[in-house]
Amino acid sequence: MYAIIEEGGRQHKVTGGDTIQIDRQVAPEEKSVTFERVLLVAGEGEPRVGTPLVAGATVTAEVLGPVKGPKIRTVKYKRRKGYHKTIGHRQKMLSVRVTAINV
Repeated sequence: MYAIIEEGGRQHKVTGGDTIQIDRQVAPEEKSVTFERVLLVAGEGEPRVGTPLVAGATVTAEVLGPVKGPKIRTVKYKRRKGYHKTIGHRQKMLSVRVTAINV
């Protein structure tokens, strides 16, 4: 069974046991996360497609810990002024493992 969830403006296709990185920060004492925005549930029998969400469907995941995303380098430049500046950024993300898809 798999589901398509929406988190942080992105859609993720998940099955039980998958590890994904989401753009969300949680309190250190939280051990699990629940996703209510489930767009599709399929894999066993007829697929259930939401309009826009599947009613009563949730996906639960356990929190593995914070991780950093890839480094992104950006260059600022103004022509004929001698201005060059390099800036970098690493997004803080949260790694979670999907434990159950509840329909």
